Amino acid sequence: MKPISALYQLLTTPRNIVITTHQKPDADAMGSSLSLFHYLTKKSHRVTVISPTNWAGWIGWMNGADKVLNYEQQTAKADQILDNADWLFCLDFNAFHRTKSMAKKLATLTCIKILIDHHQEPDVAAFDYGISDISKSSTCEMIYDFIAASNGLELLDTAMAECIYAGLVGDTGSFRFPSTHAGVHSIVADLKRRGLDHGKIHEGLYDNFLENRLRFIGHVLLHRMEIFYEYNTALITIPKSDLLKFHIKTGDTEGLVNYPQSIQGIKFVALVVDRDEERKWSFRSKGSFDCNTFARTYFEGGGHYNAAGGRSSESLEISVARFKEVLKLQHSLL
Repeated sequence: MKPISALYQLLTTPRNIVITTHQKPDADAMGSSLSLFHYLTKKSHRVTVISPTNWAGWIGWMNGADKVLNYEQQTAKADQILDNADWLFCLDFNAFHRTKSMAKKLATLTCIKILIDHHQEPDVAAFDYGISDISKSSTCEMIYDFIAASNGLELLDTAMAECIYAGLVGDTGSFRFPSTHAGVHSIVADLKRRGLDHGKIHEGLYDNFLENRLRFIGHVLLHRMEIFYEYNTALITIPKSDLLKFHIKTGDTEGLVNYPQSIQGIKFVALVVDRDEERKWSFRSKGSFDCNTFARTYFEGGGHYNAAGGRSSESLEISVARFKEVLKLQHSLL
């Protein structure tokens, strides 16, 4: 994989460009995709953003979200655009399997593939150019860096600033997580100078849900949360029946894994949701417990040191039982 800096001088020639991200995109995935979309469009490229799946309503307010294609629903149109692409930007994921049903298509493309991502253990052989930097707070931070390094900050407008800020907020836990280094605040300061209304973004991300989600959260915390004080660990198990009862949509479980971290002494939190085709796991930790290694070792996943995801094709009961067994092996939590 060649350094992404080699592309800067090539940005002056208009090209057909596709931007994609991981399935069920979050604020960082959508924010980075749309901010890059606006930047490259301003540089006269023909740009399309394709999401592997649908996305949460609470990121649908971002400028340009209405132009994003849903690969699952618009496969034929998306495949035609992908076939004609000169460049493919892959944002906020580092292996094609994270794009679900798009993975096979992406692997067959002959265009230039470009990685911009901050997760551990990238599949560098799959990309022609790119940057993978786990010290970065978010992919949105990396898009800001890309714009700055390619001498494009004069093109950074309010719409781009809003998208970048949304990703910064989302992936830093509103600037609480250890990944929030001084450079993040420097970027925010620059975005503010360019006219960013940060309150608008927080309202869009966090004050944009229906009543049923709040009742769902209360139900889950009361009935679905287990605390294992001997391992300083919390587990939330959400069966499919809860999703149906409360009419839960894509994105409604976002952030739920963070709630138990407010309990004194809790170092590790796991959340499992019973989806149709698989069980989806989310992991969060404080301090020295490595979520990424845990997720990769036991749940076919990965991510960051203090935040990772995983999956299981086993039933909810078996998957939860497996978690409880491997938890006993995590001596660093004691």
